[in-house]
Amino acid sequence: RGSKAILFVENGFGLELWSEKFVSNLDVQRISISDYLKPIFIGEDAYKGKPNPHAWISPMRGKLYIDTIVNVLSELDPENSQIFEKNANTYKIKINKIDEDFTRFLNTVEKSKRYLVSCEGAFSYLANDYGLKEAYLWPVNAESQVTPKRMAKVINLVKENNIPSVFCESTVSSDAQLTVSRETGAKFGGNFYVDSLSDEYGPASTYIDLLNHNLLLIKKGFNLQTKK
Repeated sequence: RGSKAILFVENGFGLELWSEKFVSNLDVQRISISDYLKPIFIGEDAYKGKPNPHAWISPMRGKLYIDTIVNVLSELDPENSQIFEKNANTYKIKINKIDEDFTRFLNTVEKSKRYLVSCEGAFSYLANDYGLKEAYLWPVNAESQVTPKRMAKVINLVKENNIPSVFCESTVSSDAQLTVSRETGAKFGGNFYVDSLSDEYGPASTYIDLLNHNLLLIKKGFNLQTKK
């Protein structure tokens, strides 16, 4: 009530089905970022063929989010388009630095050693953009119980490739991944932030902090390879 919002932005790819009822009665422009991004499709289980919604996890895709929002805002409010562009460029400078630093780091890691093992398959865009090999315990949403077949598959992968670290996400239980760690000797490298931010005192209170936190954990995990 009394809102002066001119734009409602959603991620899309089926992530915010709840928003239909919320937005349907609002007189506000609505855009889905998914309309402007090429999706990566999930390749297995009940989710097979559905788009993975987690594009924002990759800094490269994050810049596309910004450009899309700025373009639409500028169409809706052309008088302030220069302000939108200026703010966007300032923000993208921060993301460019994250992108460049991570790319520089990966250049020191053998391509055959770039395995990212997480609980949830939320890192497909990051893996695609930076040449990582992705493995996970469940495709998208945390399942109540990891199947023995999937658990065995991840354990064997970690053992066969001497993967030094495995990770989970802040919104799901890490118990299954801790089992992988115990069975393989790989270190549990910590929890990524994916679908939510931390509180203001946590390590991922903003999107920029989320990117920095996640990529720092990956760097630390990959760095263990030289110590094994």
